[in-house]
Amino acid sequence: MVDRDLSHKLFKTAKEVIPGGVNSPVRAFKSVDGEPFFVKRARGSHIWDVDGNELIDYVGTWGPAILGHAPSVVIDAVTQAAKEGVSFGIPNLHEIEIARMIRDMVPSVEKVRMVNSGTEATMTAIRLARGFTGRDKIIKFDGCYHGHVDSLLVAAGSGALTLGKPDSAGVPADLATLTITLPFNRPEALTETFEREGENIAAIIVEPVPANAGLVFPKEGYLEFLREITKKHGALLIFDEVMTGFRVAPGGVQEKFGVTPDLTALGKVIGGGLPVGAFGGRADIMDYLAPDGPVYQAGTLSGNPLAMAAGIAQLKEMERQNGWERLESIGQAFEDGVRDALKQVGRDLTFHRIGSMFCLFFREGEIENVDDVKKCDFEAFGKFFWAALDRGVYFAPSQYEAGFISLSHAAEDVEKSAEVTLEALKVALA
Repeated sequence: MVDRDLSHKLFKTAKEVIPGGVNSPVRAFKSVDGEPFFVKRARGSHIWDVDGNELIDYVGTWGPAILGHAPSVVIDAVTQAAKEGVSFGIPNLHEIEIARMIRDMVPSVEKVRMVNSGTEATMTAIRLARGFTGRDKIIKFDGCYHGHVDSLLVAAGSGALTLGKPDSAGVPADLATLTITLPFNRPEALTETFEREGENIAAIIVEPVPANAGLVFPKEGYLEFLREITKKHGALLIFDEVMTGFRVAPGGVQEKFGVTPDLTALGKVIGGGLPVGAFGGRADIMDYLAPDGPVYQAGTLSGNPLAMAAGIAQLKEMERQNGWERLESIGQAFEDGVRDALKQVGRDLTFHRIGSMFCLFFREGEIENVDDVKKCDFEAFGKFFWAALDRGVYFAPSQYEAGFISLSHAAEDVEKSAEVTLEALKVALA
C-alpha cells in the first residue's frame, strides 16, 4: 500500500479552512472516490508528493506544462522579469511581444487582449459578441466547459460533470434562458435552432475539440458546418481553445482543421504555468472593446509581466525545439503503448489522441458527444486510476478530463507508462 499519510493529514486540515479542501473542484478526487495527494515539487515529467512518492505526470497543470514542469527557460524568464517588478498596472513591453506572437500563430487573431484566466477570456468574448451583433442569445454544446461564467454554466463539462451537477446553484434562471444548449456533432439540431431563433443569436461558442468531457472529436465537416451556419445568419463563431490552443498545433484546432472562427479564447500554454487567459479575433470585432469601443472589459493584473515573460519564453522554446513535431512523436509512442495494453487484455476500449492530448474511455464504440461519455464504466475507471497512481503514473482523476503529454516525457517514461497501463487495466477490468 502506497503511503499518503501526510497528504491525508493536510487534506483534513485544508477542509477546515478551504471549501472542500481544494481551490478547484476536480482536485478533490471525488470522481474516483478518494482523497487528493499534495505536491511538494515538480520537474520535467515527474512530480513528488509530500510523502515522497514520485509520479510520472500526465496532467501537466491541466495543460500549461507543455515543456514539462519548471523548465529552465521559463524559470529564468520569470526570475529576470521579477527583478524588474512583479506588477505595474500600466503597459509593459512583454504585452506587445506576446500579442504579436499569438497574432502570428493563431489564424483567427488580428488583435488580442490578455486577461487572467480562461474564464475571463470566454466571459468577455461572449460579451463582445453580444455587443458587436446587438443580439442576446448564445449557443453552447452539452459537455463543453467554458469556465465558471454564470451564463455558460449550463450543461457544462469538466468539474461540473464530475460533481454530477451540470448546472450550478446561484445562476439566475433569467441568464440561463439566454443560453441555448445543444448536442455536439448533431448539425440538424443547429439547423432547427437557427431557423427558429436565428435573428436573436449572437454567437456559437464551442470547444472545437471538446476536452472537458474526455476528448471528443468533431465529425468530418462539422466545424465547417458551424462556420457556414453562423455566417449565413450573421452570428459569430467563437472557438474556446483554452485547452487545445498551442497543444494540438501552433495555431490550435483552427490551424489543424483549417476552419477560422471570428473570436478565439486562449489560456494555459501562453502563461508558461502562471495564471493567464486571452481572447482575440477579427480587428473590427476587437475594436468594439473599451477604450475605443462600447464593450467594457478591464483587469488590474491583465498582461502581468511575469506571466507574459513566462509565456514568451515557453512559446519561443517550443519553436526552437520544433516542439509540435516532437510532441506528435512522443504522443504516437504513448498511443502505441496504450493500444498494445488494450490488445493484451482483450478489450477494445475507445482511445482518443490529438497531438499531445489524449483520453482513454472505459467503454467500447464511438464517442461523439457527452452522452456517449456518460455511458462509460466509471467504477472501472476509478480502479484504473488508483492502480496506475499506486504504480507511479498520475493520470487525470476523472473520466471527463483529458491527459497531457510534454516534451519532457522521455522514452523510459512512455515505456513505464505502457507497462503500468497494462497492469492497471488488468486490475480495473478483472
